[in-house]
Amino acid sequence: MKNTMLALLFLLTFSINGQSLEGAWKLTHKDGKEVKDREFIKIYQDGYFAYGAKEIKGNKFLHTVGGLYEMRGEDYMETLDFHTADTDQVGLTNRFKIDFTDNRIVISGRIKGGDVIEIWEKISDRDDDLNGNWVITGRKVDGETREMTPGARRTVKILGGGRFQWIAFNSETKELSGTGGGTYEAKDGKYTEKITFFSRDDSRVGASLEFDYEVKDGKWHHSGLSSTGNPIYEIWSPYQEAYLSKQ
Repeated sequence: MKNTMLALLFLLTFSINGQSLEGAWKLTHKDGKEVKDREFIKIYQDGYFAYGAKEIKGNKFLHTVGGLYEMRGEDYMETLDFHTADTDQVGLTNRFKIDFTDNRIVISGRIKGGDVIEIWEKISDRDDDLNGNWVITGRKVDGETREMTPGARRTVKILGGGRFQWIAFNSETKELSGTGGGTYEAKDGKYTEKITFFSRDDSRVGASLEFDYEVKDGKWHHSGLSSTGNPIYEIWSPYQEAYLSKQ
């Protein structure tokens, strides 16, 4: 009997720990109510998460939240790098319980004395050679590469499950410079993204942008025309390597 119980406990623990959050998720219910008039898309990748929220009618940007996450069995923690709806939470670690059921997760806990219950449905766990959490570390200007050292002020771009989101923020001042996101394709050196939300200009929603890309020495080289039509050449490095390992 004892051996049987130990085996069952092992299988349960393995099942919980074996669940993966990586990919893209959509919020379907919050605090017992179905989410209908707003869209929340959350990306988990490489120990990092970010989500952007918008109104469905008119595509008005609402807010964005993101940072590091950790999961230990049913215990789930988020340490926030940015939270535009409540900047007091930046730098804090919120602790929750997480439950997996079919293609959904239920996240429950308390924030500022109030109960929070969220149900997220996975919409994709597609993988490609750009899946990852990246931070910008260089730009080419007039053929010259200018290196950038990410610090409190940094720009992160997270890609997973066929979704992307970039966020330019300062974790010390808790200010957001801008964010945007949507769907993307990366194939044969061509990277195409379709914007579904943009904090600076709602009218850009629906636009598609195409870039050339190459991963060289573990870094993502990204070139083309920006949303304003200006030529860009950016170099993105893995977040763990370029930022976290130096903290």
